[in-house]
Amino acid sequence: MKFNLFTHPPARRPLGWLSGLAAALVVVVSAAAVPSPVPALKDVFKNDFYIGAALNESQFYETDQTETALVKTHFNSITPENDLKWEQIHPTPGHFDFEDADRYVAFGESNKMFIIGHTLVWHSQTPAWVFAGENGKPLTREVLLARMHEHISTIVGRYRGRIKGWDVVNEVIDEDGSLRKTPWLRIIGEDYLVKAFQFAHEADPQAELYYNDYGLENPAKRAGSIAMIKKLRAAGVQLSGVGLQGHYKLQIPTPSEVDDTIVDFADLGLKVSFTELDVDLLPGPRNSLNADVGTRYEAEKRLNPFPKELPLAEQQKLAARYAELFTVFLKHRGEIKRVTLWGVTDADSWLNDWPVAGRTSYPLLFDRAGKPKLAFMSVVAVAQKNPSAGLNHSSGTRTATGLADAAMITP
Repeated sequence: MKFNLFTHPPARRPLGWLSGLAAALVVVVSAAAVPSPVPALKDVFKNDFYIGAALNESQFYETDQTETALVKTHFNSITPENDLKWEQIHPTPGHFDFEDADRYVAFGESNKMFIIGHTLVWHSQTPAWVFAGENGKPLTREVLLARMHEHISTIVGRYRGRIKGWDVVNEVIDEDGSLRKTPWLRIIGEDYLVKAFQFAHEADPQAELYYNDYGLENPAKRAGSIAMIKKLRAAGVQLSGVGLQGHYKLQIPTPSEVDDTIVDFADLGLKVSFTELDVDLLPGPRNSLNADVGTRYEAEKRLNPFPKELPLAEQQKLAARYAELFTVFLKHRGEIKRVTLWGVTDADSWLNDWPVAGRTSYPLLFDRAGKPKLAFMSVVAVAQKNPSAGLNHSSGTRTATGLADAAMITP
């Protein structure tokens, strides 16, 4: 029995040549494994953009050997999922805990990776003391600016020349395009954004500095972010690029919406990165691009439909979605700096616990055992169809099922 890897309703194929690619990639479920190794993603896209992953401590301390091997084999850029966020690295006034961050940076350096710092200024995962005044008095603008300066200058300064790019401000625009009403905005004012970038640039003038957010495919939110970027530039801010988080669903955003978003930011002269890419195919209480970690819903059986494994038909949908996304990415290889997956395997994904705790989610390219999924194969297949991709096309044609059955790679 044969299954078309890219079975899709017509409305979901706005980029015409995807249908031709679909015809070339037919999965024979009972096919034998291919003896040749699975291609490394960083090699597949070496002429296009960095391929990254968000890491946790089990990977950069190398206690999970399977996932560490995947990271070393497939990725040439890394982002810390939590270890550089304020609550972890600067938990109390005057106290910095650099142990995990130091290990993360050392891991990236030893493996010659492009190292990202995430994130300096955010309203979430920031300790309550940061926004608290003394003796019950309201916190003043001057004190909060001093705390921000100490935090940024200490951390960026410690890793000067080693961490190559920083998410300076994270999730600062609301859905209507206005500035998010965070304590930073309320206490300091709109120029907290300018100050954050200035402090980071002073601490490491060579580091790339980014604005990172989710849902920028929403036209109103994107328009607001573009207006903000123009104000920052008018104030002399050194802004290197914009990070599109890319927490996507099967149906939203459309490929054309992703395409438009890349173009709009590239037209500003900015490099674009997809910084936290994953695809949530589980049913949700809301079908939106909301990725606010504070959003929570009660667990329901219907919201966890695949507690044991992902059926083949669902794997095909995920593979098709990744194929159309990477088709857009490759179209804009000149404007895209980096594509980073938010996690290494499905077992790592934050979507197992968000926005509903305890779900079994399947949003990444490697399954819980570290094996490449159909989604991985579809991404490689898109690259094989692309003449500028780094994969050696003469190395042989691999069927999707052959890749799926192939043994786990070691570096």
